[in-house]
Amino acid sequence: MSATLNNAELLAGWLGDAKFYISRYRPVPVEEHLVFDNNIYPASTSSSFYKTATQLTIDSRFVSSQAKPEPVRTIQPSKAKEFSNPLINAVVSLANETARAGYGALVFCSSRSGSESAAILISQVLPRPEEIDPSVMDKRTELLNDLRSTSTELDHVLEKTVPVGVAFHHAGLTAEERDFIAAAYDQGTIKVIVATCSLAAGINLPARRVILYGARMGPEFVGPSMLCEAELDEKEKTRLERRIFAVRRAILKRSQSLWRRIFPTSRVVCYQKSGASTEVIATKPATSDESVDDYMKKTLLYHSIDQQKLANMTRSTLDSLAEQGLVRSILGNYEATLLGQAVVASSLTPEDGLFVHRELSRALQAFVMDGDMHALYTFTPVHSSPQQIHWQIFRREMEGLDEANLRVVTLVGLKPSVINKMAQGGSMKEMSPEEIETARIYKRFYSALQLRDICNEMPIYAVARKYDIPRGVVQNLAQTCHGFAAGMIKFCQRMDWGGLAAVLDHYSDRLRAGAKSDLLALAQIMYVKSRTARIFWENGFKTVAAVASADPKELLPVLLLAQPRKPKLESKKTEDNYLEKLQKKAEIISQSANKIWERQLHAELDVDDEE
Repeated sequence: MSATLNNAELLAGWLGDAKFYISRYRPVPVEEHLVFDNNIYPASTSSSFYKTATQLTIDSRFVSSQAKPEPVRTIQPSKAKEFSNPLINAVVSLANETARAGYGALVFCSSRSGSESAAILISQVLPRPEEIDPSVMDKRTELLNDLRSTSTELDHVLEKTVPVGVAFHHAGLTAEERDFIAAAYDQGTIKVIVATCSLAAGINLPARRVILYGARMGPEFVGPSMLCEAELDEKEKTRLERRIFAVRRAILKRSQSLWRRIFPTSRVVCYQKSGASTEVIATKPATSDESVDDYMKKTLLYHSIDQQKLANMTRSTLDSLAEQGLVRSILGNYEATLLGQAVVASSLTPEDGLFVHRELSRALQAFVMDGDMHALYTFTPVHSSPQQIHWQIFRREMEGLDEANLRVVTLVGLKPSVINKMAQGGSMKEMSPEEIETARIYKRFYSALQLRDICNEMPIYAVARKYDIPRGVVQNLAQTCHGFAAGMIKFCQRMDWGGLAAVLDHYSDRLRAGAKSDLLALAQIMYVKSRTARIFWENGFKTVAAVASADPKELLPVLLLAQPRKPKLESKKTEDNYLEKLQKKAEIISQSANKIWERQLHAELDVDDEE
């Protein structure tokens, strides 16, 4: 835990009987270096890094007495135009050197586009496919076919880089694509992964060399956590940076405390306390001032801040919850209101719960039933909305809405004139609480348009292309909507809004299937969703019973038709492997259909017996 926290003993103290151990043993030696202008300097400690960075960045015109450090090695500059930048040349050279030696290299970039560009540059210097061992090429071809077999098309950058052993990894890829790439790197099929910081979170991939390319990881400067989290299989970790000052400041920072890691701002503390207080009152472990105080003494927060300050925060939080109508006090005891119970049941924070309550209250007054958009807007998670809206695309989609869905636009509070203004170069203010909520509604509706296309069986890659967003973002929207939809239904049920809950429950089935109503039965079958379900329907398998009674070999041709794009089967062995995987998938589909069919038959027999 010391890689990310400098006070993990606080966690041990909170746990009570926990034992806290400190070990400085490192099974694999780590060498850290700073690369600057194609020169490599030792930087094994924070002090040596600071000293080296200072010496390199001091202007010799003003401080002539400051000696320049001696590099331990120099990287040969490239004559190629695309590698003329020393930073790019160093990244490519070190990654190439590691891969050609037969080891793995991880390169961390600050952005998705940067990771893709770096992957292309690195792939240009590695051995060509014809120079690579045929057995390795077979594995890389199989990886490409696995990527093609997902619900998205094969990424055009990966199609170029994977054959030479390079891939990129970021949140813009789907979960399946990221899993395939990480597994291929772990097996040695891929030698270099260029990634954003998302790869470092919870994934353990050993590497001979780790290269940090740039001063930032996303919007933040590289800090000590990022420098320490990567695992190395042997002896070298490299830091690359032209912008020395930024990294110098970052390296001197100590690891963030456990408390700052969990609650980075006082505003977040208030939200966390509000949510915890609402839950503990709604579920009744604490219903009085004394029991609330006792509950707070058992929290990590109690061990982290001044106790009087905590007591004051607790009182102000309870007062705020009462003002918002989430809890009430009766004769010195607290209880959750109906709204407070609904917020807890739907797993929302108090802030989000109040926003959802305002939205659903408007929907109760007028809900559009002759179109899909109102229900899909309701199911769009409040925190899955895009940070930026492509307003020209938004305007185009608005112009294509029918009369029913245009009524939804008015009911949720959108103004076509505002969208048109934004599309012409305007900017939406987000300063006051009212402006922030208005912007939130526009962003949420924009995401709901994407959700509409998914539910109408448009493939993920097509939705991503249509809205000019990464495929992983579209997939994440589709996945997070499932849980959020269930929360919205629970919210309505707890508020005694049974009619609205019933309407939303019907649409949740479509959302889960990613398909129109006629495919809902087929979509219960494992691996049969959206496009695959439509292909089964069009080829005569229109019911679960039809799929269950078919031989798995009969399902294989249908599965072949359902693939987004036919893979390149360059050898008989590759083709056999590909067909074998699809055959196993057909068998699983058959087994799943039979289980569902059996349950349906038992349910029908039980009904007959009752009659």
